Amino acid sequence: MALTRDFKATIVERVERDPDFAKALLDEAATLFLNGEAETARLILRDLVNATVGFEQLARESARPSKSLHRMLSRAGNPSMDNLAVIFSVITRRLGVSLEVRDVEAHA
Repeated sequence: MALTRDFKATIVERVERDPDFAKALLDEAATLFLNGEAETARLILRDLVNATVGFEQLARESARPSKSLHRMLSRAGNPSMDNLAVIFSVITRRLGVSLEVRDVEAHA
């Protein structure tokens, strides 16, 4: 069965009308990185960048070339921790949130 809508466009529209969805994507990307699922985390983060700040603005705010950022957040990307920190910093500022790591078992 063929998709009738472009997935990326759907993500952008959902983020625009539901800020909590954008925050959930950010949370999921961070959780996936911390749990060793870097490939999926990069792809979610790429969709979030496209839906919020955009790669050109991310490049300006992070002082990194847009092309490099695209490569970092691709399926085969390999961003350094410094680059990830900058990307997360720009996104969290844009969304007006902060990230906090909690032990789920301790809060259960």
